[in-house]
Amino acid sequence: MKIPTHLTLGLALAVSCSAAFAGPTLDRVTQKGELTGVLMESYPPFSFLNDQNQLDGFDVDVAKAVAERLGVKLKLETPSWDVIAAGHWNGRYDICVCSMTPSKARAEVFDFPVEYYQSPAVIVVNAKDKDIATGKDLSGKKVGVISASTYEAYLNKDLVIEGAEDKPLSYPFDNVQIAPYDNETVAFQDLALGTGVRLDAMVTNLITARERIAQDPRFKIAGDPLYAEPNVVAVEKGDPQWNAKVTEVIAQLKTDGTLSKISRKWIGSDISQ
Repeated sequence: MKIPTHLTLGLALAVSCSAAFAGPTLDRVTQKGELTGVLMESYPPFSFLNDQNQLDGFDVDVAKAVAERLGVKLKLETPSWDVIAAGHWNGRYDICVCSMTPSKARAEVFDFPVEYYQSPAVIVVNAKDKDIATGKDLSGKKVGVISASTYEAYLNKDLVIEGAEDKPLSYPFDNVQIAPYDNETVAFQDLALGTGVRLDAMVTNLITARERIAQDPRFKIAGDPLYAEPNVVAVEKGDPQWNAKVTEVIAQLKTDGTLSKISRKWIGSDISQ
């Protein structure tokens, strides 16, 4: 049977509209009954493998709380930070509760619906080091950072934090030899060998640094924090419905004290406010 032309056009338009509006993140998560989160495997106390070889930590618990509030299961994946920060997930991941700082460059591929904690960036050196006491002393030194991190951008003197463009950062050092790593565990192992063997210093999160130092006296923090970083939930760009839902859920977790409880469990203080 030949379909009338006007019906053919109507069907084509319906298919086109369906394709255009198919697969917004909230619908996908609801239909699957699963939230796919992405974070780093070795970034304690935010995310790490515990003694049972299971992902644990502050970010893990926040992601679990988000999934629970959405009424779905949580699936966590741990690609390299390069992959996470590159964006263009194309539906592979739904959300990044992964200690991401909202830089201007990242805003080209991500939306940042809501901040969920703040932390300072600090210098970590070998405990025996006597040369590095301030940011100025990083000049000419070999400094380890996570590849594609805001710390790497900071050492390159081109970090612009999204939403804080009117507050330019201070760069007290001259040129730095940047040593990018896939994960901080290897960087800390290299720093433990002694100043100048493979690294002179690292730049990382104050909370992460304290966690490492508490477990390993071969390291210490040098000087004052370099700058403060807001840490946000990141999602694929261009889904306002999902942005609004994520903002709503994090607001609920702040209001009912869940975020504060998770923070005190892993950090020992409330960094969510």
